[in-house]
Amino acid sequence: MSTHDSPIHDNVGRALSSVDPLVWSPSAREVQRIALRKKLARRRIVVAAISTLIVLGSLAAVLVTSPGWKVVNKTFFDWSYGLTVLHLVIKGILTNIGLTLIASVAIGIIAMCLALARTSKSAAMTPFRFLATAYVDIFRGVPLLLVILLVGFGIPALRIKIIPNSVLVLGTIAVVLTYSAYVAEVIRSGILSVHPSQRAAARSLGLNQSQTLRHVVLPQAIKRVVPPLLNDLVALLKDTGLVSILGVIDAVRAAQIEASRTFNYTPYVIAAILFLFITIPLTRYTDRVLLRSISRQNAEGTA
Repeated sequence: MSTHDSPIHDNVGRALSSVDPLVWSPSAREVQRIALRKKLARRRIVVAAISTLIVLGSLAAVLVTSPGWKVVNKTFFDWSYGLTVLHLVIKGILTNIGLTLIASVAIGIIAMCLALARTSKSAAMTPFRFLATAYVDIFRGVPLLLVILLVGFGIPALRIKIIPNSVLVLGTIAVVLTYSAYVAEVIRSGILSVHPSQRAAARSLGLNQSQTLRHVVLPQAIKRVVPPLLNDLVALLKDTGLVSILGVIDAVRAAQIEASRTFNYTPYVIAAILFLFITIPLTRYTDRVLLRSISRQNAEGTA
């Protein structure tokens, strides 16, 4: 009888064939590690919950037991009055949202032109490079509120027919002028972060300067600066409230009008809550995009 025909060999063969090679069962030590990790995770959750309750409870206790809490509660948190003016504040914040959308498109176009002018090494672009640098330096150095006042009262004095005297248009122009300078620097930093070897590789493949910029440099640059651009979008939405100084009926101005009638400042709180409903999801989305970008860079070994 050969070895392959022995009963022992047949039994072993059947036992091995009955074991699924894709099934993995953890060892006893691994089971202990998993149980310990779960125990530590539960402990961290309990500690975090207790710590949060203590801190927030202490702050709430200090706030509620303060001598002026009743007056503050009646003046700032009169929710029955807040509901009566809610539709007016919502109508105002729709103006903020529309201004943000229109301004963001104009800002993107102007900022891209400024960034390209500042990063260009062409001799023919020298005067445009100087103008772009001066533009960025001026509008990054002057506070937005002053720009709004100068544009709102200065442009109508020029009597330029192609520019309407609408306070909404003038406020949008002021916001675009200021934010274009900030966004241009963000885009320029993204362009400069692209390694020169990328340009050299593109040129070696036969691409000219403009094709290299359009197909190789800009896609990488924009992808890298998406998180800071989203942060600028959040800041832009909040700063549109400054145009109310020109008389634009936005959320801030609507709240101010209603508060001045009754000397109850609940409309301000309502406006703040509406802004939070918009900015907090945008902020969390920005954090998610940033984490995703960091994970992608770590996976590629570039961070």
